[in-house]
Amino acid sequence: MSERSRSRSRGRSAGGTAQNAGYTTSRVTEFPLRIVVSSEMVGAIIGRGGATIRGITQATRARVDVHRKENIGGVEKAITIYGNPENCSSACKRILEVMSQEATNTNKGEISLKILAHNSLIGRIIGKAGATIKKIMQETDTKINVSSVNEVSGLNIERVISIRGSVEGMSGAEAMISSKLRSSYESDLQALAPGVGGMFPGLHPMAMMSTMVPQQRPTLAPPYGAPVPPPAAPPYPLLGPPTGQPQETETVQMYIPNNSVGAVIGSKGSYIRNIIRFSGATVKVATVSGEKNEQPSERQVTILGSPDAQWKAQCMIFEKIREEGLGSPIEEPRLSVEISVPSGQVGRIIGKGGANVRELQRLTGAVIKFPSAGTEHSSSGNANSSPSAPENTSVQIIGSFYSVQSAQRRIRSMLSPRSQ
Repeated sequence: MSERSRSRSRGRSAGGTAQNAGYTTSRVTEFPLRIVVSSEMVGAIIGRGGATIRGITQATRARVDVHRKENIGGVEKAITIYGNPENCSSACKRILEVMSQEATNTNKGEISLKILAHNSLIGRIIGKAGATIKKIMQETDTKINVSSVNEVSGLNIERVISIRGSVEGMSGAEAMISSKLRSSYESDLQALAPGVGGMFPGLHPMAMMSTMVPQQRPTLAPPYGAPVPPPAAPPYPLLGPPTGQPQETETVQMYIPNNSVGAVIGSKGSYIRNIIRFSGATVKVATVSGEKNEQPSERQVTILGSPDAQWKAQCMIFEKIREEGLGSPIEEPRLSVEISVPSGQVGRIIGKGGANVRELQRLTGAVIKFPSAGTEHSSSGNANSSPSAPENTSVQIIGSFYSVQSAQRRIRSMLSPRSQ
């Protein structure tokens, strides 16, 4: 068996069924391959009326997305290829063949293959003293370079693996690199997933891992009893739970320091647009009227989205406040969020004599507060059944990112029909 075949076999083995935290990740093999091509090549790859890209899709059974509207005016465009390992590699080879022919027709010279990979996985592609990458180069007769780590930032956590050689050689190197990326991703997912069900019920592991960037400090740690996240995260934000596991839309009010609003919004709204694009959530910052000296010390941010989207959006807000040094210089930022729960279920969260809420606070490290009237009425574990009581009650949760997330997910889980 050739090394190319062995590498593809390894890629397939990474896609087995894994059941963690109530999810079945049976399609991990659909780990996307992301490449970067010259903008001048996009037209040839798509073809007249989309004929070329349709032919590639039909022949390889892979889905090929050319991100033409991103990086408008840039010299390069990203392409994402979805499918199993063989299909992704086959589609990539077809794209290389189209690029090679176009370069010949237009006298553009030699082409190269550029693969995007999460920074935290790059070490495993390079290997100890460069052993892994040297082996790939030797076996495929290619030259491979990796972009500098200095190009990595909180919102750009990918590096570029550039491959030069023949179309056959570049395709072979891609298969070996993709296999290594997939197996590393699967390993990291397995390391994290067992703890998600306990500390963060209802959240898919991929959403959690997609926000764990290398720049996060060791103090940004999960609460007591939670697993320590692995040093690497999956290379791309694979959004949403597996098929058959729909997520309900949730509304969360988050309160941030007034002096951090500018940073969270960003220049001309750039950062908040990044939050919305990456998370898939709707994010709105409340406006404030009146005299400057009368403005509140905190500003409300309303986030609307699935549990996965909530995780990502809230994480980026916490991270921005931390980056800007707007929290404590020693500890991670501690923010307040509010979630709305049915008033009739408040007693279930508090528990008899407050036992449940005390346990929630112990496990998550968050401070959990209820309106005083609801707390007094429900401290015995009885639901608030007053005819004049509102349908919903706001629960305030205060703490670091992981504490707040764990408390939110646990409270939501307690109110889920499956837990009743």
